[in-house]
Amino acid sequence: MHMYKTILVPVEISEDELTDKAIMHAEYLAKLSNANIHLFHSIPDISRFSISYSYHYDLLNSFAKKSIARSEEELAKVAEKIDLPKERVSFSVAFGSPRDKVLSTAGEINADLIIIGSRRPNISTHLLGSNASAIVGYANISVLVVR
Repeated sequence: MHMYKTILVPVEISEDELTDKAIMHAEYLAKLSNANIHLFHSIPDISRFSISYSYHYDLLNSFAKKSIARSEEELAKVAEKIDLPKERVSFSVAFGSPRDKVLSTAGEINADLIIIGSRRPNISTHLLGSNASAIVGYANISVLVVR
């Protein structure tokens, strides 16, 4: 049986139920194979909302910092609930499209499995509609979609 070393779980902060399911599976597999879990949240890139005058830069910058801080707090809460030694659970936040950032993060941390919670295919959410199928389509590692 293939043992996983690093499991990446993209977290949609507003979607507790989907996130919980994905994490249950991640925790189970991590315990079986002594793997690490990395939680990840992507914040849609705000730079496209900006007006390119320089006085907007500070405003945008503080918005970015607040978004990251808030997301990191949320991920820290989720990480705490995972029943694994602390050093085996990590998390990160990035700006950009979920698909691109999930895939680039997977590469950076050498993930060998991505676990995504999903509803039935007809209901789409920010992360789990077209993004889930895009992640499945483009990932060069295994992807587990949990329903």
